Amino acid sequence: MQYLPDKIRPDARHNIIRAASRIVVLTGAGVSAESGVPTFRGDGGLWKSCRAEDLATPEAFARDPRLVWEWYAWRREIVARCSANAAHHAIAKLAATHPETLIVTQNVDGLHSEAAAALGEPGSAPAMPLELHGSLFVIRCTRCAWRRPHREPIDATLHDTLPRCESCGALARPAVVWFGELLNQTELERAFDAARAADVCLVVGTSAVVQPAASIALATLEGGGAIVEVNPTETPLSPHALVSLRDRAALALPDMLL
Repeated sequence: MQYLPDKIRPDARHNIIRAASRIVVLTGAGVSAESGVPTFRGDGGLWKSCRAEDLATPEAFARDPRLVWEWYAWRREIVARCSANAAHHAIAKLAATHPETLIVTQNVDGLHSEAAAALGEPGSAPAMPLELHGSLFVIRCTRCAWRRPHREPIDATLHDTLPRCESCGALARPAVVWFGELLNQTELERAFDAARAADVCLVVGTSAVVQPAASIALATLEGGGAIVEVNPTETPLSPHALVSLRDRAALALPDMLL
């Protein structure tokens, strides 16, 4: 049964989360919208007449790594000017005070990590997210297992100025999951295992159409838990949610979680 916002008192929404022992928070692009992070896809998503879908692929990188790195340098500059918003901070505080909480994000902007770091407390480790699709601010080797955080400027002027592996010297690439690539199976299994055991899966700002992440909340439902959704528009998960709150994340979550 779905309870719409006008049928659930604000304190009741709050108590659903507060009463839970095990929580999974699944977030998508909507949680970062009020930070000013653009989607880089869809309408207005062209860059130099190229679509994201044509640049974020292994084939595009093999064909022209300089062009792909130039695009990622541009994206990183935009995202680096954005800051974690009230929703990110509310989620981080929830995780820090509820140790059996797992934050699972489809975003690559690093804002959940920024909010976790801002806590500056020994108990903030649970607030670090599981980044299913990777991060714009991590690079990895195209040949070996080397990877590291990377926020330095990218010089994409020439092929020879692109980031290189510090271990073997091979070309480095953004540590994000591109179109046609599989998610990290260990991380995906961790997300699904946590979801199956969760009392509540809080789904924030995701269209719930990108698989397999979209099925994480359903794993909570199958395990006997409840789905709580925060999204301005209806999604395929809405009919399955105990609470489906039609609001922006930065407005709704501080009242709901804090």
